[in-house]
Amino acid sequence: MELVTPEAFVLGMSAIGAGFAVFTGVGTGIGQGMAAAKAAEAVSRQPEARGAILSTTLVTAAVAETSAIYGFIIALILIVANPLVGML
Repeated sequence: MELVTPEAFVLGMSAIGAGFAVFTGVGTGIGQGMAAAKAAEAVSRQPEARGAILSTTLVTAAVAETSAIYGFIIALILIVANPLVGML
């Protein structure tokens, strides 16, 4: 007697994987917060360089956000359009 079907096992593991994928947002949030704090310190030290610091910080935040976006997309794929379920 089979306790767990292969489809249920794949869906369960996909849900766990999606949870891990979404967890990338935690690291991104911490990194962006640290970058924003350092940018605020830099502006307080050199107010005349505010424009250059702001533009560099925005580019850095956009690059850092990509890992969270990739994690979110992977989580959506694993939960909504799981390609492994159709293969079983």
